[in-house]
Amino acid sequence: MPYGFPFRSRTAAGHALAEWLHRLQVVVTGSNALVLALPRGGVPVAAAVAEKLALPLDVIVVRKLGCPGYSELAMGAVASGNIVMRNEAVIAAREISETAIAAELLAERAELQRRERIYRGNRPPLSAATVAGKDLLLVDDGIATGFTMRAAIMALRQLQPARILVAVPVASPDSIAALQRLADGVYCLETPAPFYAIGQWYEDFHQLNDDDVCALLSRAGFQQAHRHEQATD
Repeated sequence: MPYGFPFRSRTAAGHALAEWLHRLQVVVTGSNALVLALPRGGVPVAAAVAEKLALPLDVIVVRKLGCPGYSELAMGAVASGNIVMRNEAVIAAREISETAIAAELLAERAELQRRERIYRGNRPPLSAATVAGKDLLLVDDGIATGFTMRAAIMALRQLQPARILVAVPVASPDSIAALQRLADGVYCLETPAPFYAIGQWYEDFHQLNDDDVCALLSRAGFQQAHRHEQATD
């Protein structure tokens, strides 16, 4: 397959995605655009894209709401800006109670706020003042269900950007089709089927920690504080 697929690592995938986006001229290098990473896994991919396109790098924190007893399955997602998305089909199929949903939402909101503190430090949150009228290039390491990316798009729409573009190395065909109805453009190198998990398309898919994310952001000129805090995915 092209682009070194399956990808050696997130960084290798980011370089491949960056080269492709550059050839397509998805956004003009050095234009009024911003690359936004979905931490943690999207940061090394987005860092490569931002470097290649000579664009600033920022982050938007989104958290999946995992099903009780099966955290990998999303029953929804939560994003900055008080955005909550529910996967009603999964909630109904697994008969998940409103009490269980509320408990998961409380926990993930707390984790979202914790990560915002660590990754942003003294930098102000994303706002219309810094985002309105810009092209936003949302980058992650892959998309399975698409719920976290959909929550990110909903959160950013409130800030009135010019365009919201999604760019990922790999995704399920169904998730790409769904996102094309929400974003102003969706760019994905590979859409293999069947698609079970993002990690199956990477040789190295180790979990990143907060220090990894902060180091990548710092190299891109993004300053943070409070790096002593840690938590697992």
